[in-house]
Amino acid sequence: MSKVVTIVDYGLGNLGSVANMLRKLGVASVRASTPEDVAKATALILPGVGHFDRGMANLRERGFEPVLNKLVMEQQVPVLGICLGVQLLTRRSEEGRAPGLGWIAADVKRFVFPEGKSLAVPHMGWNEVEAVDPVLFKGHQPGETRYYFVHSYHLVCDDVSDVAAWATYGYRFTAAIHRANIWGAQFHPEKSHKHGMAMLRNWLEAVGHAP
Repeated sequence: MSKVVTIVDYGLGNLGSVANMLRKLGVASVRASTPEDVAKATALILPGVGHFDRGMANLRERGFEPVLNKLVMEQQVPVLGICLGVQLLTRRSEEGRAPGLGWIAADVKRFVFPEGKSLAVPHMGWNEVEAVDPVLFKGHQPGETRYYFVHSYHLVCDDVSDVAAWATYGYRFTAAIHRANIWGAQFHPEKSHKHGMAMLRNWLEAVGHAP
């Protein structure tokens, strides 16, 4: 029997969609809405939709930050950030003033396009990615695998080796990250049908939580 995945409920995000996708994969999940619940986690998903500062304020006001730091940075519990969730793993965002969790050496930047290139922001819809991480994107087929994005900001990593996948919207940007026990996707795997399901299955296998 697979282990249970803990979805951090800090008041933002598509928790139901994430739980439903895990259920389809045969994996049990629990929503953790208190630090005590989070402390029991053996694998974490940090989802999120919304404003960076609101996300960090919710984590801090609800007492999640100390226990998350202990689990991820000291105990090396695996974590997957999704959309806003992956942005919160960085140092800071141009969207606000609050410091992020700082687990990844990266900043979050707003899409700014070169002169003469006019594209809508937020970036919304299906995009191919250039897979880098062979674990997270095992079975990825270039030109055939697409994921669903909804975002106005994206990560800029200090170290390119932290980039697990790239995507292009006006220019090349970080679509996913991986460093040690820390993983993240700017897109929504829970809304990306079979391709998102395959990516989540790969992550579950990598962190010892596959069914």
